[in-house]
Amino acid sequence: MEKDSATYDYHVPVMLNQCIGALNINPKGTYVDVTFGGGGHSRGILAHLDKEGHLYGFDQDLDALSGVPNDDRFTFVRSNFRYLRNFLRYHDALPVDGILADLGVSSHHLDDASRGFSFRFDAPLDMRMNQRATLTAADVVNGYAEEKLRSIFSLYGELNQSGRLAQAIAKARSQQPIETMNQLLEVVTPLMPRAREKKELAKVMQALRMEVNHETEALQEMLTAAVRCLKPGGRLVVMTYHSIEDRIVKNLMKTGNVEGTIEKDFYGRVQTPLRMTPTKPIVPDEEEINANPRARSAKLRIAEKLETEEKN
Repeated sequence: MEKDSATYDYHVPVMLNQCIGALNINPKGTYVDVTFGGGGHSRGILAHLDKEGHLYGFDQDLDALSGVPNDDRFTFVRSNFRYLRNFLRYHDALPVDGILADLGVSSHHLDDASRGFSFRFDAPLDMRMNQRATLTAADVVNGYAEEKLRSIFSLYGELNQSGRLAQAIAKARSQQPIETMNQLLEVVTPLMPRAREKKELAKVMQALRMEVNHETEALQEMLTAAVRCLKPGGRLVVMTYHSIEDRIVKNLMKTGNVEGTIEKDFYGRVQTPLRMTPTKPIVPDEEEINANPRARSAKLRIAEKLETEEKN
């Protein structure tokens, strides 16, 4: 169902209880929800803070303002989370006790036809999470070289037919610009295996969305900043939904860097500022998946900031 573009969808947050437990909330502490969205996780955090606690919520989407709570303990920051440290420093909020990130695409974006995120609706190819940004999906589809398109579909969509997709788009746009979702679907759908058509189309949309919003770069910058923003004993809690972002989060939590490069001291001990707790991701149970299909592919990873960066 198409939603009013001005109203953010207040979906049930995925693994809310697990996220709250993972943050190990100090009622007087300072916390950050870097993906405010509809505010579900933020409201859960606020419920565990007393009058001395404070929560900062980040979101670059103007629509998220509709869900900002009227609460003196909450500060909304309309910004990409890649600027996490800059804004926390501006608010004199460093260091913090916990940082939460739910990296899933909001159902608000998928259900609002005007935003151009979903192949369920015909709309201009947009896909910008930040309406103030200039690059759109139409710019990518029509302006990127064929080889760059192939790389995007391969890297961000993990599509086996990335080369054929890029070639088909390049051929079609030479006749006329591809400006709407239906125009794009006419080009790419014939290349999709019938049995996996919807899943493959979702990967195409994922690849374009990630490129438009520079998601990989933003995630890497946010995670690197998060390590510096946490106080010793503070928790970094991140929920991922696909292998690309999960690999980046796992690398950072295991090694202290997004590349996953292991550094050891003289005694062979891994040098990392974080300890994964637990070492394996938490996944939703069948009851939650049945109640909230969005949770199906979710993985929750948790890490604690160590007292010093020399500990294993």
